[in-house]
Amino acid sequence: MSNKRDEEVLRIDFASLFRVLWNNALVIVLIALLSGAAAFTYTRLFVTPKYEAVASMYVNNSSFTFGATSFSISSSELQASNSLVDTYIYLLFSRTTLESVIADTGVDYDYQEMKGGIVKAEGVSNTAAFEVTVTSSSPQEAELIANSIARILPERISETVDGTSVRIVDYAIIPAKRSSPSYTKVVVISTVLAGMLACAVVALLSLVGDARLDILRSADDITEAYPRLHILAVIPDMSMPEKKGAYDYYSSYYGPGQSTTKTGKKKGGK
Repeated sequence: MSNKRDEEVLRIDFASLFRVLWNNALVIVLIALLSGAAAFTYTRLFVTPKYEAVASMYVNNSSFTFGATSFSISSSELQASNSLVDTYIYLLFSRTTLESVIADTGVDYDYQEMKGGIVKAEGVSNTAAFEVTVTSSSPQEAELIANSIARILPERISETVDGTSVRIVDYAIIPAKRSSPSYTKVVVISTVLAGMLACAVVALLSLVGDARLDILRSADDITEAYPRLHILAVIPDMSMPEKKGAYDYYSSYYGPGQSTTKTGKKKGGK
């Protein structure tokens, strides 16, 4: 029985909450749209767009030596191995390789900046191929650095790892579109988050308002909320205005003919 009551109260609360949100739907939608517009404006004016240029390479070898150690790898084993690609990526991010790229292109970056986010490399799954991605605020600069790596890295690998043959699959081209930021994502995410926040604020204010309505401020509130209860005593509020004294308010509970003045005489009596 109690479970049914709890479920009924819960449904009533959710229904009331839905009505509150529906009644404030226009305000919520307006806040969400304004937030999306503000996010778009900020991103368009103050966030620098980034461009990515990609060069891809493939390493083909059947045997090679690294230092004093010799290896022999079949074509199937080569495609399934990620450790070999990791070796080439390691050589890409070495100080000698990146400083050679900086000298070749004349860009105003140091080794740490190039390694820290401008240049990225990732192996292509189940192959001996990998892609080098260069990110820059200038599409021409991104293409310049990526193609410089495509020229310098094969020589660097051949000098370090004997018996390798590195081939360029694709040279980088000047990117026509920015890679970030995505204005669509910015607007959608900011609009949704602002709408959810507005709904939460409206719901919270509604709950606070309901809690205030549940506060019993006078004897009449108690009688109205709990008609079966009998009031045994009332503490007079001495801070009430003079137009209605505390004793008048206290005695009004017993009926209009029984109220007393501050002198103790009954109204209408001698």
